Amino acid sequence: MFKQWKCLFILATALLTHGLPSYAQSSYPNKPIKLFVGFPPGGGVDFTARLIAPHLAEALGQQVIIENKPGAAGVIALSELTRAAPDGYSLALANIGPMVLAPNMMAKKPYDPLKDLTPIGQIVSTYFLAVVPKDLPVDSLKSFIQWAKKNPDKANFASGGNGSITHLNGELLNTLGGTKLTHVPYKGSAPAIVDLVSGQTHILIDITGILVPQVQSGTLKAIAITSPTRDKDLPNVPTVRESGFAELETSGWQGLVGPAGMPKEVVQKIQAALKKALANPDVRERLEKAGTPITERSSAEFANFIKSENDRWASVIKASGASMD
Repeated sequence: MFKQWKCLFILATALLTHGLPSYAQSSYPNKPIKLFVGFPPGGGVDFTARLIAPHLAEALGQQVIIENKPGAAGVIALSELTRAAPDGYSLALANIGPMVLAPNMMAKKPYDPLKDLTPIGQIVSTYFLAVVPKDLPVDSLKSFIQWAKKNPDKANFASGGNGSITHLNGELLNTLGGTKLTHVPYKGSAPAIVDLVSGQTHILIDITGILVPQVQSGTLKAIAITSPTRDKDLPNVPTVRESGFAELETSGWQGLVGPAGMPKEVVQKIQAALKKALANPDVRERLEKAGTPITERSSAEFANFIKSENDRWASVIKASGASMD
């Protein structure tokens, strides 16, 4: 009898120590999920997060709670994510800024995006629109550069934060145009747009979709777009290639990530939920209208893409001398 009880005790102990993690994974999720956004409400990343969160929640059967953690071009949010448990209950919707650009602009990296994060899936890609205040006396990218060279002491460019793609777009414009625009960083696109409209800054090269309303209403002027072809909603705005600056042809992207070390089964569940969310016609239509068309990549494909983007932008950052330190 004693031997039987001893065997039962050993079996129970084994189930508790080894069986529960498997059970926890199979029952995922059983509580609300936090979705970090490294920018304030109103910007492009926040728009995508708030659009897909309800659909992720529906597919996963649990509430998805958005937590805006702006600052350092999204680095603050991802830094916190890397410290979270890799159980699938802490995720982030991040863009190229904190995933590729910012870490390459810091002498001491707060994390390694290639090692400290789990790519779950790419969601969208987008191109950028160069806009200026309506009263600035320019009507093209070339005339803006001429104006900037005549006003070197006051000419500046706005960005959504140090280390963001909007920051690098401005630095790339400085390099290609031979200008010395002063960088004015903000905590996200929304406040950057507000000051641009008021004339406190002079140019912003940001996601097309969030700038179209201001252009169409006449509060901002669009002088170029970074896409290979003209935008159907702004047919009179020339591409940067048409404007004589083909090397300014850049794009951005957004995707879902988690901490490193997430169980494969959990990643697959979230990836399946994301795929279902992106298949929703309303989601697809609203992202398309926002100028951020869906570009799906699986976990493995997204990981390879992040690696290639890191290789590309590291050389651009080194050449421009851009830094967040």
